[in-house]
Amino acid sequence: MQIISGIQQIGIGVTNINEAWEWYRKNFGFDVLIANAPGTAELMLPYTGGVPQQRHAILAYNIQGGGGIEVWQYLTRTPEYAKFDVLAGDLGVFVSKIRTREIEKTFTDFKEKKLNLLSEIVKDPIGNQHFFVKDPYGNILQVVQDNSKDFINVKLNTGGIWGAIVGVTDIEKSKDFYGKILGYDTVVYQEEGVFEDFAGLPAGNHKFTRVLLSHSQKRVGPFSELLGDSQIELIKVYDREVNKIYKDRFWGDPGFIQICYDITSMFEMKKLCDSHGNSFTVDSNPKSYETKEEIFGMGDAAGHFAYIEDPDGTLIELVETHKIPILKKIGWYLDLTKRNRQKALPKMMLRTLAWGRIKD
Repeated sequence: MQIISGIQQIGIGVTNINEAWEWYRKNFGFDVLIANAPGTAELMLPYTGGVPQQRHAILAYNIQGGGGIEVWQYLTRTPEYAKFDVLAGDLGVFVSKIRTREIEKTFTDFKEKKLNLLSEIVKDPIGNQHFFVKDPYGNILQVVQDNSKDFINVKLNTGGIWGAIVGVTDIEKSKDFYGKILGYDTVVYQEEGVFEDFAGLPAGNHKFTRVLLSHSQKRVGPFSELLGDSQIELIKVYDREVNKIYKDRFWGDPGFIQICYDITSMFEMKKLCDSHGNSFTVDSNPKSYETKEEIFGMGDAAGHFAYIEDPDGTLIELVETHKIPILKKIGWYLDLTKRNRQKALPKMMLRTLAWGRIKD
């Protein structure tokens, strides 16, 4: 049975990985380090010019709940920024959503820190409060009020990743993809027009169709309690030509690289994707469907990953996690291959991740 536990992480391509992670750790609480792994991306050849590329990746979480971030940097080539200004409605992951339970407090804190705020606290088409902020590397984040309970409340202003805003060309085709493949089967709103809350975004004053999607079924699986619910907002812009955000660039170049989902049963996911014409473009372990052999590792974590593309070529990563470090200092790892993957891990077990928080 195919199960999605939630958004595992959003990949962020940068030019200085340690500086970038420090910024996200201090400002957004991504201080639970899961993997810090230099290595070679040998399996991503369709997206790296057909040549294995050396890279460094850091995977980290916010223990208050939500998806993590994977900060990513090339080591043997100079990362390339887009040769054009990335604007609202361009194709790909345009904005990452971050959850907060105290939006006014978070906004005030960011203002005092002199972060690059792109808006005041504004409201989306159904009145949800949010604001936009840009990181030092040109990436835009939307901080959204979320009243759901924190996984563990450690008095941070924000939780983790809550979703993304994705530029598309065909709203209905994209709704079909995100609904049938990734479970976003509920339309929270679908509106068309010029939106005041987009005024602070680059080219946000154009006419858009906006569709906010959520999932009617509660996410289940080992990490579902930590990762929580999520949303995808599809936007289609009118009255201007759009670019693909990663046009003429490699996977891993600066920007939001992909949305990654933690899943169970890669075999069932492969069948689902094939049945909808969205076959894997990358598969880290194609032999595993017969042999169950594990071949992929990233530092102290291990698993099976694959990639698909949405109708506009936006990359979606699918990861079936096999092993993660709980307390690396004493050699304590969690082996998920020996557990019922349809059940959430006990909260007390996942709470131990907080023991390894990186603090100043």
